[in-house]
Amino acid sequence: MTPRKKLRGLVAATITPMTPDGQINLPVIGQYVDYLVSKQNVKNVFVNGTTGEGLSLTIQERKQLAEEWVHQGKDKLDHVIVHVGALSLPESQELARHAAAIGASAIAAIAPFFFKPTKKDELIAFLEKVASEAPAVPFYYYHIPPLTGVKIRVEELLDGIRERIPTFQGVKFSDTDLLDLAQCINKNEGEQFEFLYGVDEYIQLFGPKNCSDVASLCKARPCVSTEVSVSHWGVSQLCHKTRFWRCTD
Repeated sequence: MTPRKKLRGLVAATITPMTPDGQINLPVIGQYVDYLVSKQNVKNVFVNGTTGEGLSLTIQERKQLAEEWVHQGKDKLDHVIVHVGALSLPESQELARHAAAIGASAIAAIAPFFFKPTKKDELIAFLEKVASEAPAVPFYYYHIPPLTGVKIRVEELLDGIRERIPTFQGVKFSDTDLLDLAQCINKNEGEQFEFLYGVDEYIQLFGPKNCSDVASLCKARPCVSTEVSVSHWGVSQLCHKTRFWRCTD
């Protein structure tokens, strides 16, 4: 089996192109891939997430999008992460199985946000049932409490999570609780978890003159096993430089 490439740099949270009559414009995906790779030097995508309005699409539409991104991204993209979260557990499991079958690099899922889990074990139980449907595919928890209302701290969630979800790879962290993020990174000293930071507005607050502030944001952890990538719609990024994470234009 080919070793998995480490997730580095920018991760584009892709939109869903539509035709004027409201159908998914699948032929555009190939152009989209080429634009990201050749014009933006971006080789990782997060499909069917918030920016892509995945939860507003049908299950079949989400499958079609995932298939097209995997197909068009072959030999061009390093990672195609497919968001499979849904309010219905069986639907989320179906999407996870589908993502695995088409060769997605990884899957991700948000917490259920109507009948919300209020305890860590409840949330992990849901995520475990989704991830288990794709037992050979890396799994990310998509943490976005401003939309889900689920405010279980990720730092707490990480304790023992690999025992329950062996494929757990990391977190897409779309929240402004930077203390929680920093504590996650500190806790990751001996692990290989990856953290994708998704609140672009916060990253863009920091320019080259404020690199020390950004380093503090991420606790400037010297161990390079922790990856902090940026899931983005803009051009900001966190990069590793002189053993610190810095914000660059």
